[in-house]
Amino acid sequence: MLRMATCLGLFPPAPAGKTFQLNHRSPSLFSSPKPHITPSRKSRYGIQSSKFGSFLDLKPESKPELLDFDLSWFDPADRPRCFDVIIIGTGPAGLRLAEQVSGYGIKVCCVDPSPLSMWPNNYGVWVDEFESLGFVDCLDKTWPMACVHIDDDRTKYLDRPYGRVGRKELKTKLLENCASNGVRFHKAKVLNMEHKEFESSIVCDDGIELKASLVVDASGFANTFTEYDKPRNHGYQIAHGILAEVDCHPFDLDKMVLMDWRDSHMGNEPYLRANNSKIPTFLYVMPFDSNLVFLEETSLVSRPMLSYMEVKNRMVARLRHLGIRVKNVIENEKCVIPMGGPLPKIPQSVMAIGGISGVVHPSTGYTVARTMALAPIVADAIVGCLGSTRMIRGRPLHHRVWNGLWPLERRCTREFYSFGMETLLKLDLNGTRRFFDAFFDLDPYYWQGFLSSRLSLRELLFLSLSLFRNASNPSRFDIVTKCPVPLVKMMGNLALETI
Repeated sequence: MLRMATCLGLFPPAPAGKTFQLNHRSPSLFSSPKPHITPSRKSRYGIQSSKFGSFLDLKPESKPELLDFDLSWFDPADRPRCFDVIIIGTGPAGLRLAEQVSGYGIKVCCVDPSPLSMWPNNYGVWVDEFESLGFVDCLDKTWPMACVHIDDDRTKYLDRPYGRVGRKELKTKLLENCASNGVRFHKAKVLNMEHKEFESSIVCDDGIELKASLVVDASGFANTFTEYDKPRNHGYQIAHGILAEVDCHPFDLDKMVLMDWRDSHMGNEPYLRANNSKIPTFLYVMPFDSNLVFLEETSLVSRPMLSYMEVKNRMVARLRHLGIRVKNVIENEKCVIPMGGPLPKIPQSVMAIGGISGVVHPSTGYTVARTMALAPIVADAIVGCLGSTRMIRGRPLHHRVWNGLWPLERRCTREFYSFGMETLLKLDLNGTRRFFDAFFDLDPYYWQGFLSSRLSLRELLFLSLSLFRNASNPSRFDIVTKCPVPLVKMMGNLALETI
């Protein structure tokens, strides 16, 4: 779900402390067409149809896609092979930073094994975040509301528009901006990296060596280039998602389902129900039309990571209970997101941005919108060094760019969000339900700000006090009995940060 990366005040705010229902027609902003997906001829006639409620035997219909785009490729014959900045990776983080840095005349080269490949994951964001960044035209579907099913009797309706990122539209827009700014691209995998006092070099799997004043790692969680000096005790969000053609589904087309914590589908699955009561999963839903829907079963956070097969089995049971027969799987995805844990070593010779840099929201997994917002800040720090007449390089450069991404205030608020993650790790299904029941009854300014990582430390403290005040007595008991250890850990980390 909440890889979601991560609306807009077009509707009146929710009555404080109440669950509410709005009935209205969507304004024109939300009358977006469904994504351009054409089911195959055989899927239309049900030849690939699954057994009722099951889909694990179906193969995805879509194939990996390459963008038809004329990039400015690095020429191995060029001498010298030097740039101001080399960015490893052409995901949203890498391309956004390349776009921003190159706009100031900085020489940038992006290195990736397949720069034109489409991104594999579905990204969900709050509309207001992408609108403030100038990317609202890159949403291929929007919903005027979201909802959270706490249990069979309680549903929260969130008056905040939500959207799915058009991966092709966003990547094309970023590539166009990079191309107009003169960014070069090299199709290769980086194997090794070496750092000298004022210069870094990379060696690629094609034997090419490139040099730059700064190397930025935007290659994701699996890399080995970014260093940590503390144990990486992350929590993990794991999910299985499918974009599916179905006979029908029960979801309202004007609402996306942010979380569905109901477990009535496990009535005949005692083993699944027992495990789910300890480490719960929820369903995340983007309904495009009556026959096309994105469904994702998600473990919000666990440590150690919940079994992927367990997640899929729970999803099968849920869809069977909902009466959803999957006719065709258009796309499927396995999503694993490390959350929380320590920040990378600050500073170090390689800069990082995106998931590996610690910007993933520790309590939700949101990444994309936050990375898009932070890239210009990192770019300003880079340009302030490499674009100046003094040409600041080496350790002063590394210090400035790392502290541009992680100033003291941002490091402290991240500790608070990590405290939220550590608390969620200790809650069972009923505790999780009670938590979100109270959380979404907060003033929208606070729950929206928390999900979007934009609250100050003072505001986060006020949110915590309000949450405790609004919580039920059992939820308060959870907080009192299960929060002290995470709280002490957070206070200790905050003390270390401010020393």
